[in-house]
Amino acid sequence: MPSTIRLEVVTPFGLVYRDDIDYLKAPAVDGEIGILPQHAPLVTGLEIGILHVKKGGEEFKIAISEGFLEVKPDNINVIVRTAELQNDIDVERARRARERAEKRLKSGDNSIDRARAEAALKRALARLKAAEYSLQIQDD
Repeated sequence: MPSTIRLEVVTPFGLVYRDDIDYLKAPAVDGEIGILPQHAPLVTGLEIGILHVKKGGEEFKIAISEGFLEVKPDNINVIVRTAELQNDIDVERARRARERAEKRLKSGDNSIDRARAEAALKRALARLKAAEYSLQIQDD
């Protein structure tokens, strides 16, 4: 039995990540899902959140927007609108996006699109949470 499974993360802008990994935890629409090599075939929707990837004893994160996850015994395809590896996240930009979204939601302005503002807030929080792990490593 293979000890790794191929992960590909794709957005409309291109391939974000492709490599063999040991384990993936993803934010499926029905809750967190864990994928190991030789997993049963599966297709599910993904929520805005973080992919937790384990490879060779190391763990890293990828912030994602909504999309789909397709699993076959030897590969995982993640198709999402946006995806950022934790080391590529612009933390200050994510903080500004969080502040803008929070301000819109607190404003009480009936003309704002609440669903859009809530999604923007979720994306910013996911990016900050994914980057947080990277920043801790750099500080050590």
